[in-house]
Amino acid sequence: MKFTYLALKTVVAVWLATAAVAENFTLAVPPWFHNSGLSDVLVPQIKTDTGLGVNRLVVGTGQLIRLGKAGDIDAILVHARAGEATFVAEGYRTRRREITFNDFVVIGLKADPAEVQFANTVGECFGALSGAPALFVGRGDDSEPHRRGQAIWKKAGVTPDPAWWRELGFGMGATLNTAAAMGAYTLSERASRLNFGNKDGMAILFSGDFALQNQYAYLAINPASHPHVAYKAAVTLENWLMSQKGQSLIGGYKIDGETLFTRNAKVR
Repeated sequence: MKFTYLALKTVVAVWLATAAVAENFTLAVPPWFHNSGLSDVLVPQIKTDTGLGVNRLVVGTGQLIRLGKAGDIDAILVHARAGEATFVAEGYRTRRREITFNDFVVIGLKADPAEVQFANTVGECFGALSGAPALFVGRGDDSEPHRRGQAIWKKAGVTPDPAWWRELGFGMGATLNTAAAMGAYTLSERASRLNFGNKDGMAILFSGDFALQNQYAYLAINPASHPHVAYKAAVTLENWLMSQKGQSLIGGYKIDGETLFTRNAKVR
C-alpha cells in the first residue's frame, strides 16, 4: 500500500511538472532561421523532451523586437545585438542567452567581376563593390542583413550610389533570386544561400570576417513587464536550448553536408 501511494505521488508529480510546460507558447523567429530547416528539427524534439508545444511566428528583426516589447509573444530568438541591448536595458528581459551563431556571406556571379574573392576584409570587399562593373542589391527592409550591410558600407567609408546599388524591399529568397537574375552581388545569411533554389552561376565569394558573424540570442519576455506571458514555458525552452541535447542538435545540423551553426551557449 505504501509503494502504491509513493508511486501515485510520483506519477502525479511528473504529470504536474509536464502540465506546467505543456501549454503552447509563441516564439518569434527571423525568417532565415525558420527557412534554414533547423526549427523543423528542434521543435518536435522539444515537444518530446519537455512536453512544450512551440508556435513559431516568423517575422523580421525589427518586428521581433516590437512584438516582444508589446508582450504579443512569449520569447524571441533574435540576431540584433544593439536592439537586444536596448530591449534588456528597458526591462523587457533581464538577460540574454546566447545560443548559436552563423555568418553572413557575400554572394555573386562566379565570374566575380569586382574580384571581391581576393579581399582580405569585408571592408575591402565592400570597397571593391562600389562602382564595380556589376550591381549590388540589398534587402532594403528592417532585417538584420540589411542593417549589417548598412553598417559595413558606413565603416568602409562608402556611400552607396544608385548607379550600382539597389534596395529592393524584398525578403532574402526574393533578393537572392533578383541578384541571380540581374547578375548582381548581395549579402545573405549562409543558411539562405544553401537553401537557395536558383544557384546557376552564383557562388559565395567572400566570407570569414569576424564582422560577418551572426550571433543569435534567446530572450524570454519579462513577466514583470507583461504578466500574461507564458514565462515558465519560455524558461523551459531556454534551459533546453542551453542544454547539451539542444546544443548538440543545433551544432550538428547540416545542409548538403555543410554545418550551418556554431553552438556557443552562454549568458550575457
